[in-house]
Amino acid sequence: MTKPPPPLGPCADRDARRRLSPRERVALAVSICKGRGVRMTALRRRVLELLWASDRPMGAYELLRAVKPGGSRPVGPTTVYRALAFLMAQGLVSRIESLNAYVPCAHPQRDHDCLFFICSRCQVSIELEDPRIGGLLAEDADALGFVATRRTVEIKGMCALCANAEAA
Repeated sequence: MTKPPPPLGPCADRDARRRLSPRERVALAVSICKGRGVRMTALRRRVLELLWASDRPMGAYELLRAVKPGGSRPVGPTTVYRALAFLMAQGLVSRIESLNAYVPCAHPQRDHDCLFFICSRCQVSIELEDPRIGGLLAEDADALGFVATRRTVEIKGMCALCANAEAA
């Protein structure tokens, strides 16, 4: 009998996204999909590569312009939205509602609530993983008799780089 993994602690590691290269991140995503028995198509992979290569959230139409179709068929908005829906369903990508944009999940191999700190000046987003906050949200939902299907928290403000630049 295997022991359950220890509870996750907060992950506020600003470099979590950079610990693996975008190529290694995409390979991890392909492996996750394979393990789940779902298919990572060439377009889904390309969209994920573009998101990992970006330092900021990207909108669907920005992704559409960046996708280079491999075949003779042009790629339309619906196709990109379907790819994003698949990536979100697999926990590989999150949507930042307030920006109407997408970011790759820093920890796609783990199920966790999405907590984002978003810089209003440069639009960079930092994902924070803290099960304590998820637990508090679940308690509040239970107290209200509410069944939460997805939890995303977005905090707007200014990142350290922009705050330092503004103070200078």
